[in-house]
This record gives sequence, C-alpha cells and structure tokens, in this order.
Amino acid sequence: MDKKIRIFLVEDHTILREGLRALLTAEPNFEIIGEAADGREAVRFVEKQVPDLILMDLSMPRMTGMDAIREIKKRYPATKIIALTVHKTEEYLWTTLQAGADGYVLKDATHEELMLAIQNVLKGKTYLSPGVSEKVIEGYLEGKESQIPSSTLGLLSQREREVLKLIAEGYKNKEIAADLCISLKTVEKHRANLMKKLDLHNAAALTAYAIEQGLV
Repeated sequence: MDKKIRIFLVEDHTILREGLRALLTAEPNFEIIGEAADGREAVRFVEKQVPDLILMDLSMPRMTGMDAIREIKKRYPATKIIALTVHKTEEYLWTTLQAGADGYVLKDATHEELMLAIQNVLKGKTYLSPGVSEKVIEGYLEGKESQIPSSTLGLLSQREREVLKLIAEGYKNKEIAADLCISLKTVEKHRANLMKKLDLHNAAALTAYAIEQGLV
C-alpha cells in the first residue's frame, strides 16, 4: 500500500477549512494531520509534526501566511507549500514565491484545479493559478527578477511586520509584548522603527498601511 500524503491545513475561516478537509479526505491517498487558524500556530505545529504538504491561507491574524511560509521553508525546505489566496496582484505573487511557496492558487479555483496544483507541487514543479495574469506567470518562468515590484513592506524585518500586523489588529503595546514574548521596550522600539521606515506617524496611519498591504 502506498504511503499517504500527510497534509496540514492553515486557514482562519472555519467553514473554508472544513470545506478543504472534506474535499481532501475524500481522496484515498491523502491524510489530514492537523489544522491551524493563524501563521504562528502553523509554525508551532510543523515543529512537532512535519507534513508533506501545507495548504496555507495568506491573510490571517497574528502572523500572516507569507511570514509563516518563510519561517517554515527556512527550517523544513522539503515540505511543499501551496498558498491559497484571493489576491491576484503581481506584488503578492512575487512576494509569496520569494517567501518559498511552491504553488499559488486563487480561492475561486475549482476542486479539479486544486488537485492539479497538489499533483504538480508534489512532483517538484511550481504551480500558478491560471487566474493570475499570463504576463506575471511568463515573467516568473523566465526568471526576470527585475520585474519584481518594489515595496516598502520589503524594508521591514519579519518581527517588524508582526508588530505592524498586531497594531493594525488593535493590540496595545503591552498586549503585543505578551503575544510575541518580548519586552515592552522592544515593542516601543519596533513601533518607532516602523514609523521611521514607513514615514507614518501614528497608529491610524500604520493601520491603514497594513490594510493596504493586505496584512489584515
């Protein structure tokens, strides 16, 4: 009997996660080994049980899917990750692929497309949803790194992005410190660095920026 593909689901919307589970458990060669509702929870799970494949939502609370992909791939490069997203922009695609994703599938994809994406990624190929513009896909396949759009988000460290996301979600400095297990002083330093790097000078501006960048 062939060994089953061990799959981990990361999606903050319960109904979508349950839908994915129902689709995938119907496949005899797949085994769902766990689920998570945010990126940090996902990273912690993978440290205990390393899956063969992760289906990763990109827009989640606390830690984004993109940051989770980056962290997981750094430690477990052999684990395949397919990003699931509503975002069709070139910047989102490039940033996700740079983070280490093996596939990029839009959430309006059919069951058949998701299965095709999984098959391709497990074979070591990169799968990009046809819903992403052909121009973007051609640029990626030809390796035109110069086509990657520049973004001020790229100026931020992973920790700064985590702090920014929590600020935008309404967390206070003390709550951020507790959530990230860092000192209040360190949070204040990160907050000051964010304002300086982004040239934004209050929480409302930081929140608007985070929403614009798809972090929340």
